Amino acid sequence: MMGFLIALGVLILVSIIWMVYRIQSLVSVVKGSDKKTATGSNKINAALFILFLLGAGGLMFWYSIKEFDNYTLPIASEHGVVTDKLFWITMAVTGVVFIITHILLFWFSYAYQYKEDKRASFYPDNNKLEIIWTLVPALVLTVLIVSGWKAWTDITAPAPENAHVVEVMGYQFAWEFRYPGKDNQLGSYDYRLINPSNSRGVDFTDKNSLDDFPSQKIVIPKGEPVLFKIRSRDVLHSVFAPHMRLKMDAVPGMPTRFWFVPTKTTAEMRAELQDEEFVYELACTEVCGGGHFSMRREIEVVEPAEYQKWMAEQQTFIEMDPELIADAPAEIKELAQIQIGE
Repeated sequence: MMGFLIALGVLILVSIIWMVYRIQSLVSVVKGSDKKTATGSNKINAALFILFLLGAGGLMFWYSIKEFDNYTLPIASEHGVVTDKLFWITMAVTGVVFIITHILLFWFSYAYQYKEDKRASFYPDNNKLEIIWTLVPALVLTVLIVSGWKAWTDITAPAPENAHVVEVMGYQFAWEFRYPGKDNQLGSYDYRLINPSNSRGVDFTDKNSLDDFPSQKIVIPKGEPVLFKIRSRDVLHSVFAPHMRLKMDAVPGMPTRFWFVPTKTTAEMRAELQDEEFVYELACTEVCGGGHFSMRREIEVVEPAEYQKWMAEQQTFIEMDPELIADAPAEIKELAQIQIGE
């Protein structure tokens, strides 16, 4: 510890001495000293700009190519193709501009370094250039924004009538899933109905709720539309399924939705990646509190026939806990008994 404090003290002392020296140099310049202000360090700094450009640029390209497969996940939904296309078009446009502007930035720092025999040129304005660099970015951004807006409206528009519905509810710190039964209609819910036996606040006086059932993971069929109905029980969460290119906030008091069509089963993705332990992931991408890291669940994509078999095997909320309709009207209890009897 003492050694560290000594080293820190020496560093601070050297820094103070250097700052005093620099202040003296600046004061002499202000006073009009005829002392030569350009030193060898000026050329060194100019050369370092070019070295940094080449080194950092080379490192960027090397890393981007080397890690490409790690940050570019396989696509497992139809709209994911559109999303990725928009992403790479945006990357190409902004990437080209980024590279050109930074080459110019570092080159200008080198080419126009201070020289005693050189004087700066006065170039007040150029209306033609200003029109070009205003109109071109405006047109490019308009095309990108309109393309993104179209893709966004497609995935948030009403889902096809045959879409399989899954309710995704986030809370601190987990996800809960609810499926409709044969009617494909989720029952209503009300936060005031939340209690230890009804964590989702489902209204079991609504006949559409009687065949709803829970699941510990999301199971969906390949090649058929799926609608996620998303909500939050407490704070802001965010539903994120990277392989589906699905991301949508779960907002308290404001239900959101996202529909998509899966294109690869879990088994097919395992074969493609040669990874028998692969699973599709549903995660939260909002820092929603101390237990945020635990908000991870599995999505399993199966063939339609397997999905129908899985659906038929599930138990409804009422079958698992008949007490949920203990206070329901008589006609609701009768409907529940009929469904259980079936």
